[in-house]
Amino acid sequence: MKKQLLIVDGYNMIGAWPELVSLKNQDRLEEAREALLFRLSNFAKYQGLEIIIVFDAQFVPGVTQSYKKYLLTVVFTEEGETADSYIERVAGELNDRLTQVTVATSDLAEQWTVFSQGALRTSARELYKTVQQTEALIAGDTEDTHYQNFRRNSPWNNAQLQKLSQKLDELSRKK
Repeated sequence: MKKQLLIVDGYNMIGAWPELVSLKNQDRLEEAREALLFRLSNFAKYQGLEIIIVFDAQFVPGVTQSYKKYLLTVVFTEEGETADSYIERVAGELNDRLTQVTVATSDLAEQWTVFSQGALRTSARELYKTVQQTEALIAGDTEDTHYQNFRRNSPWNNAQLQKLSQKLDELSRKK
């Protein structure tokens, strides 16, 4: 099975996801980036994906860098390079027999470019819906795990159950 790699146009998601748009409109761009990273990290871990999130350096001059955070790769492009051109270049390089690249952006020109290179594409809205569905699954799994060890409809508490178990052991040995 091919390794799944998702390359995300970060500011495109911030401009499309309702919660992130709200933060951006309040001039809280750093918080919007952090919220995006947090949500995508949970999504990546649950789905078993590798994710690269790309941000244009034009919004954060002088920050050209690449680093790992929340098990994600975060890239701020060089000042002369747009996120689109970086994504198109990297998608073409990394999409091969062993890796299936999917690019998340609502930029139609970028979608067609990466699609012509053999990569898959998803819109910001599609990724948002997929992340929401995954978050619901995570919440459901968390609740299932929480109640996994609960004894359903039992009139007995743990101390009483232990005493009953001990009594059963005693009676079993007397035979």
